[in-house]
Amino acid sequence: MNPSLLTTVEIEPKTAARSSVIWMHGLGADARDFEPIVPELRLPDELGIRFVFPNAPIRPVTVNGGMRMRAWYDVLSMDLPRQEDPEGVYASERALCDLLEREKQRGIAADRIVLAGFSQGGAMALHTALRYPDRLAGILALSCYLPLISKFSDERRPANQPTPIFMAHGDYDAVIPMRYGQQSAELLENLGYSVAWQDYGMGHEVCWEEIRDIAQWLSQTLAVVQA
Repeated sequence: MNPSLLTTVEIEPKTAARSSVIWMHGLGADARDFEPIVPELRLPDELGIRFVFPNAPIRPVTVNGGMRMRAWYDVLSMDLPRQEDPEGVYASERALCDLLEREKQRGIAADRIVLAGFSQGGAMALHTALRYPDRLAGILALSCYLPLISKFSDERRPANQPTPIFMAHGDYDAVIPMRYGQQSAELLENLGYSVAWQDYGMGHEVCWEEIRDIAQWLSQTLAVVQA
């Protein structure tokens, strides 16, 4: 066991695990934040999806007065594209790659793994998956944006160029304004990525319509992989 591996909450499928969804929480939350969504998704048992919810490290967060909380990286300013924490982002990328490797060691091929997340967690899903050397099944990025855009062209890897991406955002999001998510989606589309975009009449949260659309996307994405 890797002693530096992130702690996780996991939900095993009723059948043998054939796929995995690694789902990262947002700033200040923890691994149990999205655990209640799993039964609401009502995904087919035959997909055999293992859900892995990792805990981000505890660190001081600048915009919260240096308060220590679970965060994938520091937030230096709410002016997100201009003041970022590359060191924190890359450290979390390495930790998430360790989780991806563990899933592969447990018998789940990379192309049966979806990397997912909300807010900071969604930013890390985009950042990590698009730099990962092996093809993944999909990327689920909720209420977030693509961090470290200035470095993206040099660091992105070709393996996940065709990987389906589902991005969703709230029209009234006051934490991460929707324009940041839209700009990231447009950048990826212009680079040839396959992005499915949805926006909802909500703030920085998840709504029932979004859960329904996530369930449909996961079912289609993992069914295609395993066909």
